[in-house]
Amino acid sequence: MAYEFKLPDIGEGVTEGEIVKWLVKEGDSVGEDQPIVEIMTDKATVEIAAPKSGRIEQLMAKEGAVVPVGSVLVKIAVAEESAMKPARPPAPAKGPTADTPLFSASPAPSRTSAPAPTPTSAAPSISASTGGQRVLASPATRKLAREMGIDLSAIPATGPMGRVVKTDLQNIGMGAMRAGAPVAAVTAGRPDVSTKAIEFGRRRPTQPLTGEERIPLRGIRRKIAEHMAVSKRTAAHFTHVDEVDMTELVDLRHAYLENAGTRSVKLTYLPFIIRSICAALREFPGLNASLDETKGEIVVKHYYNIGVAVATSTDDLVVPVIKNADKKTILQLAQDLQIISEKARTGKLSPEDLSGGTFTITSMGNLGGVLATPIINYPEVGILGFHKIIDRPVVRDGQIVARKMANVSLSLDHRVVDGAVAASFLNMFIRYLEQPGLLMLQ
Repeated sequence: MAYEFKLPDIGEGVTEGEIVKWLVKEGDSVGEDQPIVEIMTDKATVEIAAPKSGRIEQLMAKEGAVVPVGSVLVKIAVAEESAMKPARPPAPAKGPTADTPLFSASPAPSRTSAPAPTPTSAAPSISASTGGQRVLASPATRKLAREMGIDLSAIPATGPMGRVVKTDLQNIGMGAMRAGAPVAAVTAGRPDVSTKAIEFGRRRPTQPLTGEERIPLRGIRRKIAEHMAVSKRTAAHFTHVDEVDMTELVDLRHAYLENAGTRSVKLTYLPFIIRSICAALREFPGLNASLDETKGEIVVKHYYNIGVAVATSTDDLVVPVIKNADKKTILQLAQDLQIISEKARTGKLSPEDLSGGTFTITSMGNLGGVLATPIINYPEVGILGFHKIIDRPVVRDGQIVARKMANVSLSLDHRVVDGAVAASFLNMFIRYLEQPGLLMLQ
């Protein structure tokens, strides 16, 4: 009888997932823990691995289908248990035996502090085999460990019942970055990442195309479309625009470029922008908020998790979040930006990376543009757009001089924030950028 593998509980409140890509086809033979499907949730894209070895008998949903947690994903014709698993040493005569299926005969000390549950048919893919030892971990955590070249059985677990969670792995990577290791060292061992057949806006076909082409709206592009539509339907958008003189900050960044380079850190303007945003949000907490329509309450956040819009390799837009940004130095922010940019580029962002934001920044960088009206990252109430820094003639002390100028655009939810508050907030933000020495006092 075929084993029915159901979509497991991925966590983070996820109740359904979209099948982005099947990595196997009917008739294929698969091994235990072999990735078989890419699932897109409202948090991130994760790979789900086969819970057992066998042959793929039937794929129960097509690519692009949205399936709820607990529904059957695939049927696997499983070989006899005796043929699938190596012989185990006899169990000890005394002591509990419930842990036997999940742990080796001599588990590492870090795994003995909490007993593991007996596996059930509903959760076969939540454990990982590493170094000959069975370790509790989610499919997404297993995937991240493979990419980082980390042996799950060799690190302390902080999750419930001895489960390895993503933060355990991310702390290791962050520790390497804090020690000055380049991103390449932290992400060594990552497999090549496949890209979409079509990269919107950038396709350069070898053969001329005619007529029309229909592209399925699925995966991250569908999630972006849904989220943007909800934001525009719900929030009462308005945009306030101003300009900022970046001359002093350009000089300050240039002075620190060499020092940052010796630490393998790419120092852009974004860390300074993030610090300035946090400083302004402290003065105007109503912008670091969300609106709970169900309870009729404005929820003001007294923590500062700043989302940064990042383009992936296929030109999709994701918003990873830098947690507790106000407590980090310029170089620490630069390191965090380096990590999330690399993860976004290679499609490795986790649900934790994409959740918990309180305010968002979108930077056009060298793409330029005079003005934009960013769409609010709902349910947040504010998003700041930052444009290209260029030489522009301005009047200073009655003289026309060339200065490094940039435009900024602030979109807000008018249900929560009024225009006068928007102008005052933007003035405060500009003040910190134009007088970057003030950031030292934050």
